[in-house]
Amino acid sequence: MHRSPVIWFFSLAFVLSWAAWTPYVLSENGLGVWQFAFPTTGGSTQLFGVLPGAYLGPIVSALLVTGVTEGRAGLRAWRGRMTKFRVNWRWYAVVLLSVPAALIIASSALGDRGPAMPPAVVLAAFLPGLLLQMVTTGLAEEPGWREFAMPRLQHRYGPLAATVVVGPLWGVWHLPLFLTEWGGYPDVNGLHVLKFVVTAIAFSFVMTWVFNRSGGSMPLVMLLHCGINNYFSVLSLDMFPWLSKEATSNAFLLSAVTAALVLLVATRGRLGCPPASGDGALDAPVDVRMS
Repeated sequence: MHRSPVIWFFSLAFVLSWAAWTPYVLSENGLGVWQFAFPTTGGSTQLFGVLPGAYLGPIVSALLVTGVTEGRAGLRAWRGRMTKFRVNWRWYAVVLLSVPAALIIASSALGDRGPAMPPAVVLAAFLPGLLLQMVTTGLAEEPGWREFAMPRLQHRYGPLAATVVVGPLWGVWHLPLFLTEWGGYPDVNGLHVLKFVVTAIAFSFVMTWVFNRSGGSMPLVMLLHCGINNYFSVLSLDMFPWLSKEATSNAFLLSAVTAALVLLVATRGRLGCPPASGDGALDAPVDVRMS
């Protein structure tokens, strides 16, 4: 584990999550092998079916490997990075506004018409929903993918290669869930899974850029990730009720690929990572001012 902490992290994240998701996959909410259905909360089985595996995977694996390889000092440093809220307020504004804006533009383009005005109760639920997503999805996943794996891989291989590794693994990690109602089973095929993984890869370039430009602020990275989930959970259906589920996912794919290409060209592949003396490592703190 000391010699290969990143390999251990990814291995544990997959094993722990996939093992915890096995009952969900085999239940009536999935393949139907077991005559058992997970309880529904808020119209979804995500709380009891998906979140246990999400929490047992990335965050537990990151904490375990950090504790074994770096001890209490490493865990204290991890806590400091996880609570790095002091970032220029404009970064929070950009993340909060750009995510729904990009998805609305992409959905409008694919639907050949602008969005409908959602009811006031839906707008009122946007921020509470975002906070809930931060505690669930954001806290479960990003302490592993972006806080643990990304900086270590980036330090050794540079931002572009690190993203090419983390992005596909992040997407593939979700594969068992496509055998459940979370992934649309049984109305799901290989093309749906492929598009999801490609979207995860493209969006990872955006995540890497925000991570680097914000000086490694995990709350901001989590906010970016959760902004996507919250948009689809709260706003999407009311703003674009005429779009199919596939068209909605295509809007995310379109916006993620477009943003990734723009950032790759604009940063010449650096993705916000400052110049380094060697292989592209993140050798110095990143300036968190908007520029």
